[in-house]
Amino acid sequence: MNNVQERKLKVKDLILIGVFAIIYFIVLVAIGMMGMVPILFLIYPTILGIVAGTIVMLFEAKVPKPGALFIFGMLSPLIMFFMGHTYVLPLGALVIMLIAELIRKSGGYQSLKKDILACAVFNVWICFSLMQMLLMYDTYKAMTESMMPQGYFNALEKLISWPSMLLVILGALLGGYLGALIGKKLLKKHFAKAGIA
Repeated sequence: MNNVQERKLKVKDLILIGVFAIIYFIVLVAIGMMGMVPILFLIYPTILGIVAGTIVMLFEAKVPKPGALFIFGMLSPLIMFFMGHTYVLPLGALVIMLIAELIRKSGGYQSLKKDILACAVFNVWICFSLMQMLLMYDTYKAMTESMMPQGYFNALEKLISWPSMLLVILGALLGGYLGALIGKKLLKKHFAKAGIA
């Protein structure tokens, strides 16, 4: 019974989720600036995973509880949705975060290997920011043309296709995995303290 109670999210955990979400979103936006150059937008998910992987891994060590990663992971896409992105982004993120959460659950929230895998999968959600063009072309075009310099959308349109998106997704997985490995190395003490091995 006590173990069940310990696994429930508490106010302290929700505060940590909020703090980490803010840090993650700041990093997300900062790295997202590279997307001002259309060709670099394709490697944006990879770079994000490498840089933000440590943040995700530290979060997993700090809050090894059911539902924590899912809530943390849904905050950024929801913020972006309310800032003008299409519903493709939060819906895609919903699927990705459920998969990442299930991966953690399969390790009992105490498996470092599963945390690393969950971190890699977690990073795929950002690919839906590009997938919006393929799934909601007109809406994404209007949104992009209202926010970006003239000619940006046309340049981006030439780069984004289903085959290129497959490479972007693979890059996101690789970036998330590398970021998780970096996080694992930097945060050994945190994982040991959390009892994650």
